[in-house]
Amino acid sequence: MKKIAIILALVTVVAACTKDITKLNIDPKHPISVPSYTLFTNAEHALSKTLTSSNVNLNIFRLITQQWEETTYTDEANYNLKSRAIPDNDWTALYDTVLMNLKQAKKVIPTDVADAVQQKNEIAIADILQVYAYYYLVTTFGNIPYSEALDITKPFPKFDDAKTVYYDLLTRLDADIAALDVAGASYGSADIIYGGDPAAWKLFANTFKLKMGITIADFDNAKAKSVVESAFAAGVFTSNNNNALFNFLGSTPNTNPIWVDLVQSGRQDFVACSTILSYLQPGGGIPADPRLPYYFTVNNAGIYAGGAPGANVTFGANSKPSGSLLVPSSIGKITNPDFPGDLLDYAETEFILAEAAARGYSVGGTADTHYAAGVIASETFWGVSSAAAAAYLAQPNVAFATATGGTTLNKIGLQKYLALYNRGWDAWIEQRRFDYPVLLAPPTATSAYPVRFTYPVNEQEVNVVNYNAAAAAIGGDLVSTRLFFDTK
Repeated sequence: MKKIAIILALVTVVAACTKDITKLNIDPKHPISVPSYTLFTNAEHALSKTLTSSNVNLNIFRLITQQWEETTYTDEANYNLKSRAIPDNDWTALYDTVLMNLKQAKKVIPTDVADAVQQKNEIAIADILQVYAYYYLVTTFGNIPYSEALDITKPFPKFDDAKTVYYDLLTRLDADIAALDVAGASYGSADIIYGGDPAAWKLFANTFKLKMGITIADFDNAKAKSVVESAFAAGVFTSNNNNALFNFLGSTPNTNPIWVDLVQSGRQDFVACSTILSYLQPGGGIPADPRLPYYFTVNNAGIYAGGAPGANVTFGANSKPSGSLLVPSSIGKITNPDFPGDLLDYAETEFILAEAAARGYSVGGTADTHYAAGVIASETFWGVSSAAAAAYLAQPNVAFATATGGTTLNKIGLQKYLALYNRGWDAWIEQRRFDYPVLLAPPTATSAYPVRFTYPVNEQEVNVVNYNAAAAAIGGDLVSTRLFFDTK
């Protein structure tokens, strides 16, 4: 009996030794391969969160453009970019999360998708979003890693010339537009923005091409004219139904990041800035902008009030970002958990066309007609009735012929700035182009009004040689160094 027990024990040991133990090295929670759809959705989500967030560690553009003001901690409203490593965080979010996920998605799509047309569509859409992400990097920093970016064999990538990058992005966008087959399929429900509709993505790409074209109008008017007219002829947004909206969910963890920062957190960090309120509520008997109650609440005294830029202000005495329960809106309030992220919209499109017409480009209308369409589109997007929007447009300080600002471009620039409320990154890009409205640095600011972000500290300390070359090439790694497109 004892011998039988010993034999059984030996058999058990042998069986245990022959068992495949290499599976112990596999972490089921961290797969080594990921479907292209997962990578694409994650990239869309990360991109939308980065652009719409109000987190002071990531997106402070509402503060820079004086849409919002801070209460307790005012470093960011005073242009302190370094204390929270904000340039590093933006850089990492776009390169490491958005661009890298899209690169990997493009790599995996041929394996995941059998249909050749669908493969082509999905790769083109992923590339369109890469172009979109690079646009924000190059208009924020200037020269950036591009030709050697996203390559793990090149840990110290060179920085490419900003203009060269920008023009290559336009070339890529044209190729993506040509590659899209509107009769084919793409990502389906994995595409949160357009539900996998190639026709919608082609319209988006042409409209973004329009945007990229007008961005360089002061730098290269001939190129801008060619790009804008080509995009317009191919077809751009014609209504708010075309808007590129990322629909966040009503429950965590995929909620609107503004809700996370302003409501879920329970913090009282942000109020309206007096600068934007001075245009929404001009006074002197002029009626307030109908968007005002959609943008901000009244304060504890029942009136609209905003804090001075950079100042330490109290929460209760000032208006708060959105949230008025008395004003219904077709898209809700920016403080709702499911409020969508806006990546590109019809109102912006019409203001681009207004500027293009003012510059003499052929875009199917006058600066006046496109300007009016932009104002109405913005008003109605936020839930203002068509009648109230038309009445606002008829006011002497808004009507194109007599609007505030004096010059044609100033008039367009001001209304575009107001329409880009809650799109602070774009508002900053446009304010630098128009230099209007004039935004002065607060008296307590740590620097001049920033016209670019400084390079991440990590690049300065690790990618030293290439960082030094890039800084020298653009005229110094300073917030006051104007980028190539910003010539004024």
